[in-house]
Amino acid sequence: MVAAVFHLPREADIAAPSPAVHALAKPLTVASAPDAPVAPAAPAQPAKAARAPHDFSGLWLRIVPPLLGFGLLLLVWELVAARSGGSFPGPAETWKQAVQVFADPFYSNGPNDQGVGWNVLASLQRVAVGFGLAALVGIPAGFAVGRSVFLARMFNPLISLLRPVSPLAWLPIGLLVFKGANPAAIWTIFICSIWPMVINTAVGVQRVPQDYMNVARVLDLSEWKILTRILFPAVLPYMLTGVRLAVGTAWLVIVAAEMLTGGVGIGFWVWDEWNNLNVKNIIIAIFVIGIVGLLLEMALVKLATAFTFEEVKS
Repeated sequence: MVAAVFHLPREADIAAPSPAVHALAKPLTVASAPDAPVAPAAPAQPAKAARAPHDFSGLWLRIVPPLLGFGLLLLVWELVAARSGGSFPGPAETWKQAVQVFADPFYSNGPNDQGVGWNVLASLQRVAVGFGLAALVGIPAGFAVGRSVFLARMFNPLISLLRPVSPLAWLPIGLLVFKGANPAAIWTIFICSIWPMVINTAVGVQRVPQDYMNVARVLDLSEWKILTRILFPAVLPYMLTGVRLAVGTAWLVIVAAEMLTGGVGIGFWVWDEWNNLNVKNIIIAIFVIGIVGLLLEMALVKLATAFTFEEVKS
């Protein structure tokens, strides 16, 4: 039987540790000059993540194709002007004329001689009135047609019959009823803008999931709560689509209506410049009409984006 014997260390060994142990226990320090203060160690800095390079492919696809499109338009325009023998102005001549036109867009020398700014504002005022009246009538009518099967069957044939009618066909009716050019133009905008609102709103109401309506019946909700809490949020994307289509139609109609009714307006300005054989101003008016229509469309797109659910935006 082997017994393990443990010896206590001597006091001298405890008092004087071996040099090897002392060397290992001593912390390693950087040699410095005698009596030099030791600088505190700097805090460890986190490693910076490598910055990813910028991806310019999206910016390139967003800018270059539109520039190429406008360049192609200017090239075709210049070729047509060169072949016309001077009767059709080119881009450079039209640009010089546009600088003169927009130098004072709000001059007024009488009812039939006003700047392009006043003409655009007059057209926008008519569009606002006619479009606003169409929205006040068309959107509630769309909800009613979408909610009631009886009303849908009653008005669908009328809408299908009247919607394809040309806008200018309604202008003589307006002149006959209202006895004035300005209310006749507003009437034409109203009757042509109402159909997209009615149709899109009614389709949106009819496409509301039936489960929502079943829950409303179980909870015994009133018709007002069904309209405000269920139908309106669900139909809003369809309704805004109808509004966008209607405002585009209204801006198209007002130009044609003002050519026939006269007065102040961008359509009348185009017709008046044609009577004066000023083709440069006609081309300028075409660009102004397009830019204003584009701005109206962009404003309504922003409005639709702000009030539309995320899944509908995409």
